[in-house]
Amino acid sequence: MAGPDQNQTERTDPAGSKPQRVVTTHRRSLAKTVSWRVTATIDTFIISFFVTGSFAWASSIAGLEVLTKMGLYYLHERAWARVQWGGL
Repeated sequence: MAGPDQNQTERTDPAGSKPQRVVTTHRRSLAKTVSWRVTATIDTFIISFFVTGSFAWASSIAGLEVLTKMGLYYLHERAWARVQWGGL
């Protein structure tokens, strides 16, 4: 059974024979948050650089959005971990 900081979902194993329980912990959500933000911030920097033509502006934009969007993504991930819709 999942603890207070965990949510359980079931997934089918690669052979497709039986469901496996996957526990979504706060640590897993945080790791996903950080890995996604690194990827998305690089994308934001590149787009900002092409739009502005300025390394300084692109860095400022990417730096600000990494802080705000990391928090928003984490909250979004935790909310979706509680949603039963579409689960097995």
